[in-house]
Amino acid sequence: ERDRQADTKTISGAFTGAYATHPFTGQPIPVWTSDYVLMGYGTGAIMAVPAHDSRDYAFATYFQLPIQEVVAGGDLSVESYDAKEGTLVNSDFLNGLEVKQAIERAIAEVETRGLGERRIQYRLRDAVFGRQRYWGEPIPVAYRNGVPETLPLEELPLVLPNVDAYLPTEDGEPPLARAAAWHSAEGLPLETTTMPGWAGSSWYFLRYMDAQNDGAFAAKDKVDYWNQVDLYVGGSEHGTGHLLYARFWGHFLCDLGHIPFAEPFKKLVNQGMIQGISAFVHRLEGSQTYVSSEAIAGRKTQRIHVDVRFANDKDELDLEGFKAWLPELAEATFEPANGPIKLDREVEKMSKSKHNVINPDHICAEHGADALRLYEMFLGPLEQSKPWDTKGLSGVTGFLRKVTRLMDKRVDQPA
Repeated sequence: ERDRQADTKTISGAFTGAYATHPFTGQPIPVWTSDYVLMGYGTGAIMAVPAHDSRDYAFATYFQLPIQEVVAGGDLSVESYDAKEGTLVNSDFLNGLEVKQAIERAIAEVETRGLGERRIQYRLRDAVFGRQRYWGEPIPVAYRNGVPETLPLEELPLVLPNVDAYLPTEDGEPPLARAAAWHSAEGLPLETTTMPGWAGSSWYFLRYMDAQNDGAFAAKDKVDYWNQVDLYVGGSEHGTGHLLYARFWGHFLCDLGHIPFAEPFKKLVNQGMIQGISAFVHRLEGSQTYVSSEAIAGRKTQRIHVDVRFANDKDELDLEGFKAWLPELAEATFEPANGPIKLDREVEKMSKSKHNVINPDHICAEHGADALRLYEMFLGPLEQSKPWDTKGLSGVTGFLRKVTRLMDKRVDQPA
């Protein structure tokens, strides 16, 4: 299953010969099988929308299936239009509605016609709870003849023991196995793995309500007063990660009667991704010769990520810095031999693997922390992804200088 999720290039499938009837139009819909449809996603059967999903688009293009536009925008002759917003077209009673409105209207129509009912599909994935490391909450479980049992309440809280090193034992046991007396009051051996980071982060905000309480994580009157967290700001990748686990713990604690709300957060804001401007150098295939992007026409080259530290304002490669970057580059040759080697630039997700991460310490040292903060505020709306381009810092720095001069002038004036 993991291999199928990772394989995004292979296109395979077969027509089953069967048809499903569209519940609104009554039209027959051909039923196909394909490796990219995963059993763990929903019911394991999907309604493909090739005009607005890249994998559906690739599948339909490969097997020459119809591609019907239902959200206006984009050029379907080139690629799918995957935007999550837009106006519906070719959609009968949904025409003219925005996507979010159309989803609500479609669900209401399904219920009105007795075809189905609204249901929330949680994509909560199994996760390994016991981690073989020292730092983490110890798991309050003891073993009697190899059978696990929870510790009695009077033995809680269970506190991490002192160990001589935060390393596994010689036979590969977790660090807690190094403790001299890691056992229950009854002398039973305790679990040696610890909880993962999200175990505590899924509920710690509740503890803030009553942090000194030794009898419960928070007293009822404190929980009733403070209630839910007003705002959760996090990346969209947390939607099926930390955010979902925190919501699961909220529902769980609510079901047990410990808190009066199931959803722990009142409002969610997904901040946009800060994107970096990556640098690429071209290497002739089968060699260690790197050529300028202006000289690659008609030649077979490989496009290699380069650390943005080695790209100057003219998008040229720092030859000596590049050769000293990695051991295998020490014997690199260049064409032209003494440069300049022009680089390609491209906006991508800021990531260590793409070597386009900008160290804020360098920005602070050159422009000051206030300039960095102000520049971040002016990058654009919080929810949108934004490319990081330090060329914009000069304008912010100039603005701060003007403000400083204005304030100095005002201070110098007599009262």
